[in-house]
Amino acid sequence: MSDAKPIRKAFSWIWLAIGLLYFFIPLLATFLFSLRGKKGALSFVAYGHVFADPQFLKTFGFSLGMAACTVVAGLALIVPTAIWVYLKLPKAKPVIELLTLMPFVIPPIILAFGLIRTYSRPPFAWISSPAILVAGYVVISFPYIYKAVDAGLRSMDLRGLTEAAQSLGAGWPTLLFKVILPNLRTALLSALFLTFAIVVGELTLAVLLAWPAFGPYMALMGRNLAYEPAALAILSFGLTWGAIALMQALGEKH
Repeated sequence: MSDAKPIRKAFSWIWLAIGLLYFFIPLLATFLFSLRGKKGALSFVAYGHVFADPQFLKTFGFSLGMAACTVVAGLALIVPTAIWVYLKLPKAKPVIELLTLMPFVIPPIILAFGLIRTYSRPPFAWISSPAILVAGYVVISFPYIYKAVDAGLRSMDLRGLTEAAQSLGAGWPTLLFKVILPNLRTALLSALFLTFAIVVGELTLAVLLAWPAFGPYMALMGRNLAYEPAALAILSFGLTWGAIALMQALGEKH
């Protein structure tokens, strides 16, 4: 038995190494390709062209704003709903879990056309509002937010904490913001990271709803240029993970 433990540990490190290689080798190849913008030498010419394009920061900033709005709207909608289902309607939990799978079944293009058909004519002529794009993003990210929140609720004694807080005179706002949410911090950060990554790279909704997001900008660059799209992919990877690291640091600080 003692001999099996080092073997299992060795296999764990082997699989970790394989996973890291699978992830980083394509990233390294993309980075090396992006340095070939100048003939006969490795240079950062392609990166200079990307930074010189005003649409780069404009579209990335727009997607950052949409990601922040999606996170706020998604958590405000899903967290109270999940808590209510756990406490008051446990029999409805299988139905909610089935609904979380719907965005995987319905393609984003169907969602986009549904939003256009519904909100492009009176009395709901709101298709020109960015709130419609945020609503679409909330639907797409719904499975990831709910699963993260659900995992957090499973790891805590929600009913016991609720009854203890209420027995001490805590109301629902106090219970939510001072008892439940602090215990859900890790789950909420997971939901935030997943939603952020999804929204920044999303293409279909932004294209069909005609918004200047980062996903369509990357697709346009990929059609018209050679080395700049590779540089843009590396930059978007770095900026996205940098923003996620910043959010994680702020979350841990508070």
